[in-house]
Amino acid sequence: MMNEIIFVVEEAAEGGYLAQALGASIFTQADDINNLHHQLREAVDCHFDPLEKPKIIRLHFVRDEVIAA
Repeated sequence: MMNEIIFVVEEAAEGGYLAQALGASIFTQADDINNLHHQLREAVDCHFDPLEKPKIIRLHFVRDEVIAA
């Protein structure tokens, strides 16, 4: 059983957020953070059997920033 699953979360170019799990084929997107939490819980519930489902969903936010040299 997996204790936690980690998602890499990025801001989508068209707005909102994109999330991709590390080590599992789970992808989702949402317009805001609250909706993203809901979508992630649903996606994890659908992907794992109840006895194998991780207890923690960890979000790792990645942000690209470009500055002038």
